[in-house]
Formats: sequence, C-alpha cells, structure tokens
Amino acid sequence: MNQTKGKKHPLFIIIPIFLLLILLRFSLSYLKSDGFNGLSMALPALLLGFLVTAFCASACFAAWVWQDCKKRGDDPVLWAIVIFIASPLIGLLIYFLRRSELKRACPACSRHISLQANFCEECGTQIKNKEETIMLKQGTHHLSFLISGVLSLALMLMCLTGFIVSAVTGNGINSDVTSDDRIWNLGVITLYSSSERDGVWKLNFKSASEGFIEEHDMKITDAKHQTLYADISCKTVPKDAALILWLVQGETARSADVTNLSEPLEIPLHEFENGKLHVRLQINGVKDTVSEIYIQ
Repeated sequence: MNQTKGKKHPLFIIIPIFLLLILLRFSLSYLKSDGFNGLSMALPALLLGFLVTAFCASACFAAWVWQDCKKRGDDPVLWAIVIFIASPLIGLLIYFLRRSELKRACPACSRHISLQANFCEECGTQIKNKEETIMLKQGTHHLSFLISGVLSLALMLMCLTGFIVSAVTGNGINSDVTSDDRIWNLGVITLYSSSERDGVWKLNFKSASEGFIEEHDMKITDAKHQTLYADISCKTVPKDAALILWLVQGETARSADVTNLSEPLEIPLHEFENGKLHVRLQINGVKDTVSEIYIQ
C-alpha cells in the first residue's frame, strides 16, 4: 500500500505533457500567422480554452473511471481510453451502461469478488465484515475527480458557445478586403490548390462561398519599374458573377475585375512601395478558375 501511494498516477504526467503540446501548437500557429493578425485574440483564446478544458474534463472523468474500475475488477486502461475517444459525456454513459458490479478484494488472496459473495471463488475464504461491505457499496469515491470534471465540462461548453457565437456573428474577424491585416474567411473553397514556385502564385479552384477571399503575399523589390502580371481564366461565370483582383499595401488598395481576361493583366506597381504586397482574389460566384500571378 505504501509503495502504491508513493507512485505518481500516470495522468499526473500525461496531462501536463498534453497541455504543453497544445500550447506549443498554438504558439507555432501564432508565429506562422503573424500573431493571428486580423483576428481578435478572443477567438483563439476561446478555442484554446475549449481544447484545454475538454482535455481536463476527459482526464478527470478518466481518472474517476480508472479508480472505479479497480473497485470492480474491470480494465482501467481500456475504459480510460474509451473516455478520451468517445468524449467525456458519451464515454461516461457507455461506462455506466457496461460496467461490472461493485467488487471488493478478498482478504486472503486479494481476488476481486462480488459484494454479495459469502465465500471467495478463488480460495474459498469466508467473507465477513458485512457492515464494511455496505459502507463500501454506498460510499461515493474520489469526489474531487467528479467535481473537477463537471467544472471543466461547464467551462468547455462556455468556451465552445462563445467561439461559435463569435464566429457566426463575425465579431473579431477581419473580412475587409482593403485591410492591411490578414483576411479570415468564414466560408469555404472547394477543390482548390494554392502554391508558389519561382515567384509565381498559382491558384486553381472549383468554387467558393460568395465573397470568399484567397490571398498571397508577394514582395516588391523595385516599385518604380516592376509590374504585376495576372493570367486568369474563369471557365464558368454565372450571371452577375465576378472575380476581383486586389493589391493592398498599407493604406493603398487597388482593384481590377479579372473575370473575363482575354490576355494577361498588367498592373504597374509605381504607386506602391518596396516591401510586402497583399495580393487577393475576391471570389463572387465564378467557378472552375485557373490563375497565375507574378511580379517582374
């Protein structure tokens, strides 16, 4: 018993490691996206809060199930995994429906036997101390795990609700095509590929949500003499559909309709400055589009 108490529970090691991995993943995303530029910090904070509290809820309920399995002679590892995979609520429901009856250890051979048993099935020892058995059956063990799990679950639902409401209403999300900050889309783009090779940005897509904006940053090294070239073909153009090319740098924004180009569009860059240039395609209903954009 003393050796068991001296050992650390595996969850006390796994939980900090998992939380550190989540924080590392968000830190990498933060650096990659220029610090979530164009996005209110409330959204990633709510998402991070949801992930952390969801894991804490799963960990707390898994820890309680682990201890409960020991009392019932079930496999604690298996059921702890079920809690994590099936989510806390569904996992607990499955466990309560499938768990074995409460058991106690035989005082002679330590085999788990039913609380109703008068003799041990393994060694035949007569079971006494019925009062202790009743107390064992009626008591609720490890309440701290259950309370912590319920609190984590409540916080998880609050973070999830806040994230969904913010995303649906668009609060804290930059969708201004003329903004010098990053654009965040709430819609979707289908069957698309975006790549850059030798300074040429290639974007191909099947379709996209109305007003969807796909962007790519290019670099101007000689604004007075360089020109942006856009070779774009829209094979399917429904009525009133359009594809708009935007060039944005600081307070300067220029647009051009590139829906029906018969030849590559040339845009001199003398009104811009050397440095990063946001090149954006605002998709308004066009489909089956192939594009190549580059600066020379």
